[in-house]
Amino acid sequence: MAGLSGPVYMRTAVSEAERTNWERNERLRLAEGFLLFSRRILDAAARGLPRQEFVRLALNEFLKVSGCDAADLRVDDGARCFRGWIERDSGSFRMDMLPRVDSANGESPLRMEADSPALAGLCADLHRCRSDKSLFSFAVLSPSETGRPGSLALVPFPVGADGYGLLLLSSRQAGFFHRSEGEIYEAAAQTLGAAFFERRTQVALRERVKELTCLYGLAKVLEEPNLEIRGALARIVQLLPPAWLYAEIASARIVLDGQEYVTPGFRPGSRQLRTGIVVGDRERGSIEVCYSEPRPELDEGPFLKEERNLIVAVARELSLFVERHEAALEKTQLEAQLRHADRLATIGQLAAGVAHELNEPLGNILGFAQLALKAEEMPGRVRSDIDRVVQAALHAREVVSKLMLFARQKPPTKEYVQLNELVEDGLYFLGARCAKAGIELVRELAPGLPAVNADAAQLHQVLVNLVVNAIQAMPRGGRLVVRTEAGDRAVALVVEDTGVGMSEDVLNRIFVPFFTTKPVGEGTGLGLSVVHGIVEGHGGAVEVESKPGKGTRFRVVLPAKGPQDK
Repeated sequence: MAGLSGPVYMRTAVSEAERTNWERNERLRLAEGFLLFSRRILDAAARGLPRQEFVRLALNEFLKVSGCDAADLRVDDGARCFRGWIERDSGSFRMDMLPRVDSANGESPLRMEADSPALAGLCADLHRCRSDKSLFSFAVLSPSETGRPGSLALVPFPVGADGYGLLLLSSRQAGFFHRSEGEIYEAAAQTLGAAFFERRTQVALRERVKELTCLYGLAKVLEEPNLEIRGALARIVQLLPPAWLYAEIASARIVLDGQEYVTPGFRPGSRQLRTGIVVGDRERGSIEVCYSEPRPELDEGPFLKEERNLIVAVARELSLFVERHEAALEKTQLEAQLRHADRLATIGQLAAGVAHELNEPLGNILGFAQLALKAEEMPGRVRSDIDRVVQAALHAREVVSKLMLFARQKPPTKEYVQLNELVEDGLYFLGARCAKAGIELVRELAPGLPAVNADAAQLHQVLVNLVVNAIQAMPRGGRLVVRTEAGDRAVALVVEDTGVGMSEDVLNRIFVPFFTTKPVGEGTGLGLSVVHGIVEGHGGAVEVESKPGKGTRFRVVLPAKGPQDK
């Protein structure tokens, strides 16, 4: 930084009249200069300049008007303590935050150097009696008082109702400051104190407006109906950077359940503010705001206290939003399950009635057709037609049997069954069919499975239905894995294929009775409905995962025999 420009005022011995005239002109010059200073500094305060820029501007202007060589400014505004220092010749400027001290012992947080008892005494008196504005007066200190060559002037000034500041002006020229100029310096310093208070007020107001704008935008997004979490977070993350003090270098990231939503240029670093998104009792994500470039440290690091409060408030609102969204989704799913259960009950009643009505005439048709086949000397064409009647009747009887099972007209006969043995027996008859279809059959049976209280015939039906479905889903061959697993008082049967898979629409309808994706005449649409009914009847559950072209995975979970079960 180049040296500060401005006149250097030399005071030499003159006559009394000349001195009086000179002092009057000097006071007039100072008054005019500090009037311009007041306008500039109040304008800068009204614009809410950042603290470091404001302190640099104030000290620079003070040097220009006063003509002194250096200025040392210390301010305690009631919330923060800081020091600014500037030198004319080198143009160097420095600003530091000062630690707050326990003022109960009378020690001033703005204390001056220990090698100057006069300065230390003035600071201590001012700190102890800072409510007495009569002490805020201009003081000129001689070299004998300060132990320094040249001239020093100390100008205390109030900052708002509770704060105060000290301005130490120094010159290498002896006798540079005059007590007759005290009122001018005091007025300028008081203007500076008012400007500090105004700047702080303007900055606080501007930051509150930005924070409230962020919260208002957040509320508008979250109150939209039918809003998905992903879309909401992608919009909310864009609201965060403008709410921060240095918005031009701020970026943000929201993480929820491993999914990231970021603003351009986000890069985590040391200048980062983070808080967690806690849903229930578990942290499921976070909100982060960071600065891409260094900025002057504030009272508690690179971020304002209000910004730390804001990010916590946003995280709290997001947590509540996620809870509400998931509760609404769960409610919708439960309502869909209830409707599905109601439809199944209705279809079950209808199926039971239809099965009973069809069973007797179907038995008669099948019996008479089989009896007719025993007749001798029957033309071949007639025998072929009757044989078709028998096959159709057998197929119809199978459908009726499944309807009876679906409607639970056949009560299960439960006993303790070893799932691994049941799987081995079932796959014994299905292995040849897999080999014929070019399918690799893999068994992964967990040892030591607890027994299951179940109807063995019905569980066998579950296994057969799932395996047959998997075989039909792999018309060009593939890999079929049948696995058993042990859980917490439960066992699981897993049937996983590498077949054509299912779309989400099909996946949502697979347990609906009579729904099938097979051509007409190749499926009843009852296989998976029967599986679902049997598993539910055993107190279990069926889990399905499938994607088009990537196969399907069925997982049947059944309660297992515990140590206390007899």
